Amino acid sequence: MFVMELTYTAPLESVEEQMDAHIAWLDGYYAAGVFLASGRKVPRDGGMILAGGVSRAEIERIAAEDPFTVAGVCAYTITEFIATKTSADLSTVRENPVT
Repeated sequence: MFVMELTYTAPLESVEEQMDAHIAWLDGYYAAGVFLASGRKVPRDGGMILAGGVSRAEIERIAAEDPFTVAGVCAYTITEFIATKTSADLSTVRENPVT
């Protein structure tokens, strides 16, 4: 599973210009079952996405496709973790680590 942290690298006005395209991009990956949750950071200097079911290479490719990335208004930090414990609602993404 991945935590994708977006940090805005441009003024909020420039980010807002890309928002509709960014939301359409999000919707596509929600429909594909890759994105599990997303939202703005507080204070509003970026956002967070929780994603799963894909490889590190695939999640990096997905981040590179984000209209925010293409427009140069954000940078990503991607952290991979093994979700060994989840709520019942997220039990389908629970992972068993290889020992």
